[in-house]
Amino acid sequence: MTRQNKVFVTYGLFFADLLSIVVSFIVSTYVRFGNFRDMEDKSIHFQVCPVFLLFCAIYSFFLDWNRNFLRRNIWKECSAVAQYNLIMFFVVEVVMYFLKWADVFSRLVMGYFVIMNTLLTIALHYGFKKLLRRNLSSEKGVTKIMIISERERIAQTVQRLREELGISYQIVAIGCIGEKYGEKSFQGIPVWHGEKIIQSATTMALDEVFVSVPSMAQNDVEYLLRGFNEMGVDCHYNLEVPGMSGQRGRIESFGDYTVVTYTRFQSSYKRMMIKRFIDILGGAVGLVITGVFFPFVALAIRIDSPGPILFSQTRIGRNGRRFKIYKFRSMYLDAEERKKELEQRNEMQGLMFKMENDPRITRVGRFIRKTSIDELPQFYNVLKGDMSLVGTRPPTEDEFEKYNQYYRRRISMTPGLTGMWQVSGRSEIEDFDDVVKYDLKYIDNWSLLLDFKILLQTIGVVFTGKGSK
Repeated sequence: MTRQNKVFVTYGLFFADLLSIVVSFIVSTYVRFGNFRDMEDKSIHFQVCPVFLLFCAIYSFFLDWNRNFLRRNIWKECSAVAQYNLIMFFVVEVVMYFLKWADVFSRLVMGYFVIMNTLLTIALHYGFKKLLRRNLSSEKGVTKIMIISERERIAQTVQRLREELGISYQIVAIGCIGEKYGEKSFQGIPVWHGEKIIQSATTMALDEVFVSVPSMAQNDVEYLLRGFNEMGVDCHYNLEVPGMSGQRGRIESFGDYTVVTYTRFQSSYKRMMIKRFIDILGGAVGLVITGVFFPFVALAIRIDSPGPILFSQTRIGRNGRRFKIYKFRSMYLDAEERKKELEQRNEMQGLMFKMENDPRITRVGRFIRKTSIDELPQFYNVLKGDMSLVGTRPPTEDEFEKYNQYYRRRISMTPGLTGMWQVSGRSEIEDFDDVVKYDLKYIDNWSLLLDFKILLQTIGVVFTGKGSK
């Protein structure tokens, strides 16, 4: 889809969602009261609508929930819209609670609104999608492109572009560089060679050109690019290294160079900024909770065994950065020295050390570990930015020194206070490779919604003590 079409889709859907909210709110109010005068507090009632609209703006532009709009079938569309409305309902309810509007605003209006807005949003999205597809696939709306590639890459290039670009693009010609293709057409698309590539492009309906010739000398590539530039035809030059996934590369500037950057982690800065904002908020609240627990935990630790109240250890953070992690002390002072004696009793396969009934743990330590109270000081690490509320497990220095390339990728994201492996059994997992598997699964599938789910699961794990030893 062209940039112009993307802008049209983004803002078109945004205004459709705003319209749906306004219409649903007005209709729900009228259905409940039969007029617009008899609600208990009219000023508060109609102030709720701007809160819905504000949520829609934040959810649309920061979470970018409509980015796969054209690829969603009807069931995925319904699921996405239902999720959007449910989250909006809970968020607005929380806002109303803190503003003390919840007792005034009609619950029936809220119920009618959620149902009506869900149905109306689905209907508007469905209609917008039909209109958009009809326009993009029309002769006037479709973008006509020529593919220039090498003989052995033509089939793969055509297939990939058709799958990714969809109906808004039409491949009208293929330019074959190097060894001749041998046929005059490929799947009904005319194939040109040598100088005929530029000549044919001069007299055909053509909007853009995609050039993918990794074996071609740059001087020859320059000839092609200049030729199409003189014609005023947009030219996309593929910088992808053969064998690297196109989904992992992005074009950007590095100094004054134009480069293709490959990364396994794909996310927008907007969502990462929201994640950091949530970490700051959560870290601040967590430190308040830590302050409440601190006098009681400190007294229990002091009475139970000699030594400091807090335990600090150097851990490995994002991309190998060292930082000090803080916990309430749950072991005796000689724990690190005694660890060497207990290595043979390690119940964890791989680089981690886990042991049930570890003799190094104090009596108080067993309780605060079981309840995860020992982790509370880590909210300070979250507030500083060394850690996140949700992330991967931060390894120790001696673990990190034994890492291979596969293990190394698990520190490509900020470590977390909790994570996917912690809510999947914690100490019940007996193989370090399983920990890595969960961490990489988290990195590859990261989203703000996934963080939210893990946080909810963590609350359940903490209260039930599931998997803790």
